[in-house]
Amino acid sequence: MSADIALSIKDVTKNFGGLVAVDRMNFVIREHEVMGLIGPNGSGKTTMLNVISGLLRTSSGRIELYGRNIAGCSANRIARLGISRTFQLVRMLPTMTVAENVAAGGVFGYRRYWGEDLDRRVRYMLSQVGLTDKAPIPVGALTYIDQKRVELARALMSDPKVILLDEWLAGLNPSEMKIGINLVSGLRYEGRTIVVVEHHMEAIRSLCDRCVVMNTGAKIAEGTPEEVLNDAEVIKAYLGEEDA
Repeated sequence: MSADIALSIKDVTKNFGGLVAVDRMNFVIREHEVMGLIGPNGSGKTTMLNVISGLLRTSSGRIELYGRNIAGCSANRIARLGISRTFQLVRMLPTMTVAENVAAGGVFGYRRYWGEDLDRRVRYMLSQVGLTDKAPIPVGALTYIDQKRVELARALMSDPKVILLDEWLAGLNPSEMKIGINLVSGLRYEGRTIVVVEHHMEAIRSLCDRCVVMNTGAKIAEGTPEEVLNDAEVIKAYLGEEDA
Protein backbone atom coordinates (compact mmCIF):
# COMPACT_ATOMS: atom_id res chain seq x y z
CA MET A 1 0.00 0.00 0.00
CA SER A 2 1.21 3.50 -0.79
CA ALA A 3 2.60 5.29 2.26
CA ASP A 4 0.24 8.23 1.74
CA ILE A 5 -2.92 6.11 2.04
CA ALA A 6 -4.33 6.60 5.52
CA LEU A 7 -7.50 4.53 5.25
CA SER A 8 -8.50 1.92 2.68
CA ILE A 9 -12.01 0.47 2.33
CA LYS A 10 -11.94 -2.80 0.37
CA ASP A 11 -15.15 -4.58 -0.66
CA VAL A 12 -16.82 -3.70 2.63
CA THR A 13 -20.37 -4.98 3.09
CA LYS A 14 -22.67 -4.62 6.09
CA ASN A 15 -25.90 -6.61 6.25
CA PHE A 16 -28.73 -6.35 8.75
CA GLY A 17 -30.50 -9.63 8.11
CA GLY A 18 -31.73 -9.39 4.53
CA LEU A 19 -31.02 -5.64 4.29
CA VAL A 20 -27.73 -4.62 2.67
CA ALA A 21 -26.87 -1.27 4.28
CA VAL A 22 -23.35 -1.04 2.81
CA ASP A 23 -22.76 -2.89 -0.45
CA ARG A 24 -19.17 -3.77 -1.48
CA MET A 25 -17.77 -0.30 -0.84
CA ASN A 26 -14.30 0.55 -2.14
CA PHE A 27 -12.43 3.82 -1.65
CA VAL A 28 -9.23 5.19 -0.12
CA ILE A 29 -8.49 8.29 1.93
CA ARG A 30 -5.08 9.84 1.52
CA GLU A 31 -3.11 11.25 4.39
CA HIS A 32 -3.97 14.94 5.09
CA GLU A 33 -7.05 14.70 2.84
CA VAL A 34 -10.58 15.82 3.66
CA MET A 35 -12.95 13.29 2.12
CA GLY A 36 -16.68 13.99 1.88
CA LEU A 37 -19.04 11.03 2.20
CA ILE A 38 -22.36 12.23 0.81
CA GLY A 39 -25.66 10.89 -0.49
CA PRO A 40 -29.43 11.03 0.12
CA ASN A 41 -30.92 10.13 3.49
CA GLY A 42 -30.76 6.39 4.08
CA SER A 43 -27.90 5.84 1.64
CA GLY A 44 -25.65 4.16 4.20
CA LYS A 45 -23.25 6.97 5.11
CA THR A 46 -23.55 6.73 8.89
CA THR A 47 -23.49 2.95 8.72
CA MET A 48 -20.21 3.25 6.81
CA LEU A 49 -18.76 5.45 9.56
CA ASN A 50 -20.06 3.06 12.22
CA VAL A 51 -18.28 0.19 10.49
CA ILE A 52 -15.02 2.14 10.16
CA SER A 53 -15.09 3.19 13.82
CA GLY A 54 -15.97 -0.29 15.08
CA LEU A 55 -19.41 0.59 16.40
CA LEU A 56 -20.65 -2.05 13.94
CA ARG A 57 -18.77 -5.10 12.64
CA THR A 58 -18.37 -5.62 8.90
CA SER A 59 -20.22 -8.51 7.29
CA SER A 60 -17.32 -8.86 4.85
CA GLY A 61 -14.37 -6.92 3.45
CA ARG A 62 -11.29 -5.17 4.82
CA ILE A 63 -10.72 -1.79 6.43
CA GLU A 64 -7.05 -0.88 6.57
CA LEU A 65 -5.58 1.91 8.68
CA TYR A 66 -2.11 2.58 7.28
CA GLY A 67 -2.04 -0.99 5.94
CA ARG A 68 -3.31 -2.67 9.11
CA ASN A 69 -6.63 -4.50 8.84
CA ILE A 70 -8.94 -3.18 11.58
CA ALA A 71 -12.17 -4.81 10.37
CA GLY A 72 -13.60 -6.76 13.28
CA CYS A 73 -11.74 -4.78 15.95
CA SER A 74 -13.74 -3.31 18.82
CA ALA A 75 -14.55 0.40 18.90
CA ASN A 76 -12.21 1.07 21.83
CA ARG A 77 -9.38 -0.80 20.07
CA ILE A 78 -9.90 1.22 16.87
CA ALA A 79 -9.91 4.46 18.90
CA ARG A 80 -6.57 3.51 20.43
CA LEU A 81 -5.17 2.70 16.97
CA GLY A 82 -5.94 6.26 15.87
CA ILE A 83 -9.51 6.76 14.62
CA SER A 84 -11.71 9.25 16.42
CA ARG A 85 -15.23 10.44 15.66
CA THR A 86 -18.22 12.63 16.40
CA PHE A 87 -21.87 11.57 16.13
CA GLN A 88 -25.01 12.81 14.40
CA LEU A 89 -26.54 13.45 17.82
CA VAL A 90 -24.08 15.02 20.23
CA ARG A 91 -23.02 12.57 22.92
CA MET A 92 -22.01 14.25 26.16
CA LEU A 93 -21.07 12.91 29.59
CA PRO A 94 -23.96 14.82 31.19
CA THR A 95 -22.84 14.87 34.82
CA MET A 96 -19.38 16.26 33.96
CA THR A 97 -18.01 19.69 33.13
CA VAL A 98 -16.79 20.89 29.75
CA ALA A 99 -13.16 20.26 30.73
CA GLU A 100 -13.93 16.78 32.06
CA ASN A 101 -15.76 15.83 28.87
CA VAL A 102 -12.80 16.92 26.76
CA ALA A 103 -10.32 15.19 29.08
CA ALA A 104 -12.07 11.85 28.48
CA GLY A 105 -10.82 11.93 24.89
CA GLY A 106 -7.24 12.21 26.10
CA VAL A 107 -7.49 9.28 28.49
CA PHE A 108 -9.06 6.69 26.20
CA GLY A 109 -7.87 7.60 22.67
CA TYR A 110 -4.79 7.21 20.45
CA ARG A 111 -2.31 9.29 22.45
CA ARG A 112 -3.13 9.07 26.13
CA TYR A 113 -2.45 11.88 28.58
CA TRP A 114 -2.34 11.93 32.38
CA GLY A 115 -1.81 14.46 35.14
CA GLU A 116 -0.36 17.83 34.14
CA ASP A 117 0.04 16.75 30.51
CA LEU A 118 -3.67 16.00 30.39
CA ASP A 119 -4.56 19.37 31.94
CA ARG A 120 -2.34 21.22 29.44
CA ARG A 121 -3.82 19.31 26.52
CA VAL A 122 -7.38 20.07 27.68
CA ARG A 123 -6.59 23.80 27.94
CA TYR A 124 -5.06 23.76 24.47
CA MET A 125 -8.01 21.96 22.86
CA LEU A 126 -10.54 24.23 24.55
CA SER A 127 -8.67 27.24 23.19
CA GLN A 128 -8.71 25.69 19.72
CA VAL A 129 -12.52 25.45 19.68
CA GLY A 130 -13.14 28.75 21.51
CA LEU A 131 -14.32 27.38 24.88
CA THR A 132 -11.51 28.40 27.26
CA ASP A 133 -13.81 30.42 29.51
CA LYS A 134 -16.37 27.60 29.75
CA ALA A 135 -14.08 24.86 31.07
CA PRO A 136 -15.77 24.58 34.53
CA ILE A 137 -19.35 24.79 33.24
CA PRO A 138 -21.60 21.67 33.24
CA VAL A 139 -22.14 20.56 29.63
CA GLY A 140 -25.90 20.65 30.15
CA ALA A 141 -25.72 24.45 30.41
CA LEU A 142 -24.15 24.86 26.95
CA THR A 143 -25.80 25.92 23.71
CA TYR A 144 -26.04 23.30 20.97
CA ILE A 145 -23.07 24.62 18.98
CA ASP A 146 -20.94 24.75 22.13
CA GLN A 147 -21.82 21.13 22.85
CA LYS A 148 -20.67 20.33 19.32
CA ARG A 149 -17.44 22.20 20.02
CA VAL A 150 -16.91 20.07 23.13
CA GLU A 151 -17.45 16.90 21.13
CA LEU A 152 -14.99 18.08 18.47
CA ALA A 153 -12.37 18.97 21.08
CA ARG A 154 -12.83 15.56 22.73
CA ALA A 155 -12.40 13.81 19.37
CA LEU A 156 -9.17 15.75 18.76
CA MET A 157 -7.72 15.31 22.27
CA SER A 158 -5.75 12.18 21.47
CA ASP A 159 -4.31 13.59 18.22
CA PRO A 160 -5.93 10.84 16.10
CA LYS A 161 -4.64 9.71 12.71
CA VAL A 162 -8.13 9.93 11.15
CA ILE A 163 -11.20 11.90 12.30
CA LEU A 164 -14.75 10.96 11.31
CA LEU A 165 -17.26 13.83 11.46
CA ASP A 166 -20.83 12.56 11.18
CA GLU A 167 -23.05 15.49 10.19
CA TRP A 168 -21.18 17.70 12.64
CA LEU A 169 -22.72 20.83 11.07
CA ALA A 170 -26.31 19.54 11.26
CA GLY A 171 -28.79 21.59 13.28
CA LEU A 172 -26.79 24.82 13.20
CA ASN A 173 -28.27 28.17 12.19
CA PRO A 174 -26.52 30.17 9.43
CA SER A 175 -24.22 32.13 11.75
CA GLU A 176 -23.33 28.98 13.70
CA MET A 177 -22.73 27.18 10.40
CA LYS A 178 -20.04 29.72 9.50
CA ILE A 179 -18.35 29.12 12.86
CA GLY A 180 -18.53 25.38 12.35
CA ILE A 181 -17.13 25.52 8.81
CA ASN A 182 -14.27 27.72 10.01
CA LEU A 183 -13.42 25.25 12.77
CA VAL A 184 -13.30 22.30 10.36
CA SER A 185 -11.43 24.42 7.83
CA GLY A 186 -8.81 25.06 10.51
CA LEU A 187 -8.36 21.31 10.91
CA ARG A 188 -7.88 21.02 7.18
CA TYR A 189 -5.08 23.60 7.26
CA GLU A 190 -3.46 21.70 10.14
CA GLY A 191 -3.14 18.76 7.74
CA ARG A 192 -5.65 16.51 9.49
CA THR A 193 -7.05 13.46 7.73
CA ILE A 194 -10.83 13.78 7.90
CA VAL A 195 -13.94 11.98 6.64
CA VAL A 196 -16.96 14.30 6.59
CA VAL A 197 -20.55 13.09 6.31
CA GLU A 198 -22.56 16.17 5.47
CA HIS A 199 -25.73 17.34 3.67
CA HIS A 200 -24.75 21.00 3.45
CA MET A 201 -23.32 21.22 -0.06
CA GLU A 202 -21.60 24.58 0.39
CA ALA A 203 -19.68 23.06 3.29
CA ILE A 204 -18.75 20.09 1.11
CA ARG A 205 -17.53 22.43 -1.64
CA SER A 206 -15.44 24.55 0.70
CA LEU A 207 -13.98 21.79 2.89
CA CYS A 208 -13.50 18.64 0.83
CA ASP A 209 -10.72 17.60 -1.52
CA ARG A 210 -12.69 14.63 -2.86
CA CYS A 211 -16.10 13.05 -2.33
CA VAL A 212 -17.56 9.57 -2.39
CA VAL A 213 -21.29 9.48 -3.11
CA MET A 214 -23.45 6.65 -1.76
CA ASN A 215 -26.97 5.59 -2.70
CA THR A 216 -28.82 2.55 -1.33
CA GLY A 217 -25.59 1.35 0.26
CA ALA A 218 -23.39 1.44 -2.85
CA LYS A 219 -20.89 3.91 -4.26
CA ILE A 220 -22.29 5.71 -7.31
CA ALA A 221 -19.64 8.39 -7.85
CA GLU A 222 -16.23 9.56 -6.70
CA GLY A 223 -14.22 12.68 -7.51
CA THR A 224 -13.85 16.35 -6.62
CA PRO A 225 -16.92 18.07 -5.15
CA GLU A 226 -17.68 19.79 -8.45
CA GLU A 227 -17.31 16.57 -10.42
CA VAL A 228 -19.66 14.52 -8.26
CA LEU A 229 -22.24 17.25 -7.74
CA ASN A 230 -22.55 17.61 -11.53
CA ASP A 231 -22.70 13.85 -12.12
CA ALA A 232 -25.99 12.74 -13.71
CA GLU A 233 -26.23 9.65 -11.48
CA VAL A 234 -25.77 11.77 -8.35
CA ILE A 235 -28.37 14.33 -9.46
CA LYS A 236 -30.78 11.48 -10.14
CA ALA A 237 -30.16 10.01 -6.67
CA TYR A 238 -30.91 13.34 -4.97
CA LEU A 239 -33.76 14.60 -7.16
CA GLY A 240 -35.30 11.42 -8.56
CA GLU A 241 -35.62 10.15 -12.12
CA GLU A 242 -38.23 12.69 -13.29
CA ASP A 243 -36.37 15.80 -12.04
CA ALA A 244 -32.84 14.75 -12.94
